[in-house]
Amino acid sequence: MPSNVASMEVVAGISKEWRRRMLFMFFMIFGMAAWFLSDGYIMWPNEAQRYGEYAEIKDALIESGDAVDEESSSVKLAWQRHAREAGYRSNVPKERTDADIHEQRVIGWVMMCGSLLFGAWIAWNHTRKVRAEGELVIGASGERVELDSITGMDRKKWKNKGIAYAIYDDGGKSRRLCLDEHKFKGCEAIILEAEKRIKARAEATRSASN
Repeated sequence: MPSNVASMEVVAGISKEWRRRMLFMFFMIFGMAAWFLSDGYIMWPNEAQRYGEYAEIKDALIESGDAVDEESSSVKLAWQRHAREAGYRSNVPKERTDADIHEQRVIGWVMMCGSLLFGAWIAWNHTRKVRAEGELVIGASGERVELDSITGMDRKKWKNKGIAYAIYDDGGKSRRLCLDEHKFKGCEAIILEAEKRIKARAEATRSASN
């Protein structure tokens, strides 16, 4: 390492922006799951019960000849009177079959399990970091890369996604280390240091050749 290049001490942890985005998605999925489960276990079974009472009133009026069909005013008035006495809402309930209710529960539980797994994944990601310790860069997945082994920096995704890839030599093989500034705040300092060293080595090579 050239004497004018300082060693690094950087700890890049999860960024606030990434955390906010992931938590928004988590609560959105969790909320949808809770909504389906609420329908499946509370709202729809209650509505199915109300519909059963409504169907009895409707069928009785049609059979007695006091109504032609469910659109008859006598059916609507009879239901409104019954709903008022029972403490129900006056709107006519929808038919909710056992299959409909079961489907809501299945969707709700699938989404709930998915949201909890997603939440666990978010929590696990908060244990990950990108570090620069002296001359060593330690990636989020544990990759260990010497700063001076980085020979190039791919910034194709930097502008839109905040991601750069450090290209380094590993036993004669060219590999890439992901440095995600959007996710791990602080990666940019590592990127800039690596680029500075690449430039310094290139200038030293040119000076030596001259």
